[in-house]
Amino acid sequence: MAFTTHTVWVTTGDKKNAGTDANVSVRFHSGDGSTSTDVIKLDNFFRNDFERGRQDSFSVTATVLDHIDHIELWRDSAGVYDEWHLNTVEVLCRKSGRKYIFPFYRWIKADYHYRIRHLDTSLPSDSDPFKDQREMELVEMKKLYEIEAQSPGMPGQVKCLPPDENFSDDYKWDIQSKKITLKLTSKIQEYFTGEWNNLDDLKNVYTKESLFLPNSALHWQEDEYFGSQRLTKVNHSVIRLCTVIPPNLAVTDDMAKPLIEGLTLQQAMDAKRLFFIDYKILEDIPCSGGRMICAPIALFFVNKDQKLMPVAIQLKQKPGQDNPVFLPTDPEYTWLTAKLWFNNADCSFHQSFTHLGATHLMMEGVAVVTNRNLSRSHPVFKLLAPHSLYLLAINTRALGKLVSPGGWVDKAMSIGRLGMFEIVTRQCGNWRMDVDGTLPNDLERRGVLDETVLPGYHYREDALPLYNILSKYVNNYLVLYYDSPKKIQTDKEVQGWAQELVKPVSEGGCGMQGIPGNGTFETLDQLGKCLTSVIFTCSVAHAATNFAQYDQYGFPPAYPAAMNGRPPTDKSPLKEECVLAALPDKPTTLDTMIITKILSDKGTNSLGDFEISYIVDPKAVEVVEEFRYELKKLSLAIKEKNNHRNPTYPWLDPDEIPNAISI
Repeated sequence: MAFTTHTVWVTTGDKKNAGTDANVSVRFHSGDGSTSTDVIKLDNFFRNDFERGRQDSFSVTATVLDHIDHIELWRDSAGVYDEWHLNTVEVLCRKSGRKYIFPFYRWIKADYHYRIRHLDTSLPSDSDPFKDQREMELVEMKKLYEIEAQSPGMPGQVKCLPPDENFSDDYKWDIQSKKITLKLTSKIQEYFTGEWNNLDDLKNVYTKESLFLPNSALHWQEDEYFGSQRLTKVNHSVIRLCTVIPPNLAVTDDMAKPLIEGLTLQQAMDAKRLFFIDYKILEDIPCSGGRMICAPIALFFVNKDQKLMPVAIQLKQKPGQDNPVFLPTDPEYTWLTAKLWFNNADCSFHQSFTHLGATHLMMEGVAVVTNRNLSRSHPVFKLLAPHSLYLLAINTRALGKLVSPGGWVDKAMSIGRLGMFEIVTRQCGNWRMDVDGTLPNDLERRGVLDETVLPGYHYREDALPLYNILSKYVNNYLVLYYDSPKKIQTDKEVQGWAQELVKPVSEGGCGMQGIPGNGTFETLDQLGKCLTSVIFTCSVAHAATNFAQYDQYGFPPAYPAAMNGRPPTDKSPLKEECVLAALPDKPTTLDTMIITKILSDKGTNSLGDFEISYIVDPKAVEVVEEFRYELKKLSLAIKEKNNHRNPTYPWLDPDEIPNAISI
């Protein structure tokens, strides 16, 4: 019996049709190319090797090389199922005790001999002996990952979902199945017939199990809660410091003085205590089912207790007799109705752009051009890959169901899918990576970077240290591979990536504005800022935007996605029945509860705990470990802060943030 010289571990990908019945062979090669082993057939007798999601171990006999520089691997087309997605090959030389790692993370074609180096992490180089293989694979990726807009003005998306991007477990991500399961397990359908009797009746349909009563139901009528929604809930990046009263807002000192502790509007602005939100962008947005949406302006004030309180709401842009400025001193249900219509506009912008446009769709385009331009061997690909896990699949399949004609958005949101697309199209033209996609710059533009301004802004308090940790991680990683600006400037793959980020969607790019360097990276700082923005958006920004959805939408009066009837045009006293009539009916409420509960469930690993370990270079692994350590420290600090916060803000605890937009 031959003496075993090496142990080989082969990990097959956890993807549909990833396993193979084909015959797999390898050969080990030394660095100078002068020595290599004989062909080694990987096969365990009486065992079905290379099954989906499994690691197989092989004891083999081969020439012992001083160093294994790369392996050559191939398969034939034997067997009923010969497709194969290979994650990694690891080789242990028993004599030296040295272990070699060969990351593949690709579909293996029949009869093609792949050559992969130990650790396989390198910039493109004309002297690379495997340059042809690298370039051939990128040509294939450009065919698989084509970009297009679903309608004019929308961000670019993948034309056809590549096999590599499918979910690993189809049932786990089937929204329709989850909806049915929630309906059956919650046992609440019997309560969703007939009409609402009163506002308290809205709370009686929840269970203690799956569809529990959201915290928003306890405080939704309070002005303090209405203010905190701008700072600690899903639409966290809209409020601005007010330095000039918006010209269309017909608020006066006489109206505001009793509400801003006797100050004039100018005095409140000088003290940096006045803030506003202006939804001019929502004017004339199309709506579904005869509904309508307002384009409101709202004014807020930080009171002596350091709470953000609403001061005034104007529901339409143009002042007039039929467009009064609503105040907290107005009749109770009249003021409450004005807040409902404002929140309906706020949630329409949130769901359309803050959530769908600025995270899901913008980052899909980035993921597409990443796969088109960066080799699997490129260190920047390895850095980005964990942060696009399932993104293309969730956008293609799940969002396809929610935003399809007659789908949930058409039924449950005032704006419907056409209004949603119109909001995305309008706002995309305003979005810049170096401002909107770069947290410190976004906060500075809105006048709220200074932490002494706008107390209680939990999103800012937790997102800024996360941004700084991510920036440090990215830059510590990049300096391992770019020790001079010239290496960035001559990296044709990363420069091709930069060019497609800015190239118009109609020409096959993302059409993004504000990319550092505007399509040409000259410095490490430019590349680092761009990568930090992408990773921050895919992880932190999406978590802050997504996971509080059930807390908000799950109790529709707190954040109504749809409103019935028409907004008030005067300050006549309204009754409780008027508020009930404006709210969504029971079936729409149930559907909204279920969908937002599904969307609020975290099903993947926490930030830094990568589902797939693309980074295997030891010096880069040290950077990843430092990143995880920093996240752990921040997680403990945020948990401690939340012991004293009111309201608590769990959404940006690193333990609660996924790596990617995967729901």
